[in-house]
Amino acid sequence: MKYFEPHIHMVSRTTDDYQNMAAAGVIGVVEPAFWQGQPRTNVGTFIDYFDMLIGWERFRASQFGIRHYCTMGLNPKEANYKELAEEVMKVLPRYMAKDGVVAVGEIGYDDINPTEERFFAEQLEMAKEFELPVLVHTPHRDKVEGTKRTLALVKEIGIDPEMVVVDHLNEITIEMAIEAGVWTGHSVYPETKMSESRMIDILKRYGTNKMMVNSAADWGVSDPLKVPKVGTAMLQSGFTEQDVEKVLFANPINFFAQSGRISIEEVTRPLIDQTKLYEENSALRGQTPVVEK
Repeated sequence: MKYFEPHIHMVSRTTDDYQNMAAAGVIGVVEPAFWQGQPRTNVGTFIDYFDMLIGWERFRASQFGIRHYCTMGLNPKEANYKELAEEVMKVLPRYMAKDGVVAVGEIGYDDINPTEERFFAEQLEMAKEFELPVLVHTPHRDKVEGTKRTLALVKEIGIDPEMVVVDHLNEITIEMAIEAGVWTGHSVYPETKMSESRMIDILKRYGTNKMMVNSAADWGVSDPLKVPKVGTAMLQSGFTEQDVEKVLFANPINFFAQSGRISIEEVTRPLIDQTKLYEENSALRGQTPVVEK
């Protein structure tokens, strides 16, 4: 089976993770811009981070047989630093036009307050301007209220729900998302959020249309192999290989393909050439380069 990971924070992961993901059949990833665990203090740190997503990290993934795409945005947690957030909003448009940027995100609510809503709304407007899909983060606390307000704001801004994936959904919030017509995202974690068995139950109950599954793996307790593990669980529970490929490969690519910067045909496993450099730097540390023909 081949897999596409639509939400993973690879700057937090090691090269071993890329190797293990490739061995498990993952051939493409989308890395959303997000909070790095420690508050950033100036706009330059955001610029360096955004440059890393479209530069070094894309290169590093290719060195281990994985195609890398990303989304750009001001995440809700850092939107609460109002003065800094205003500076970040000024530089974001330049990244919305970059190759490999397939959506605005991840954006949304954290504390669910007016400041977060302001920058959430502004970025929804930016997505409309650049004709990009949107990846929305729903809050860890009061997820029901956050999801309700997310769907209300999407409607208020007037963005096509087909262009929106609402992520980190669960059994309580999925029905309102389906009714709103958005794509539905589910993060599978080792201990929290969604498990493989719960994901299987959701797919059996609601079907495979517009369903997306991710690991959302970052610097916390998470597992970058959760998408392939859901694939195995789907097969074991009676889903067909075609079902698995739809949910765990075609669906996310077709969603992000609305950006015009990714397609099913494009997402194939890249040939590895570890003799290549990025700005004179190698992803290797003395190892013999692998070169595939």
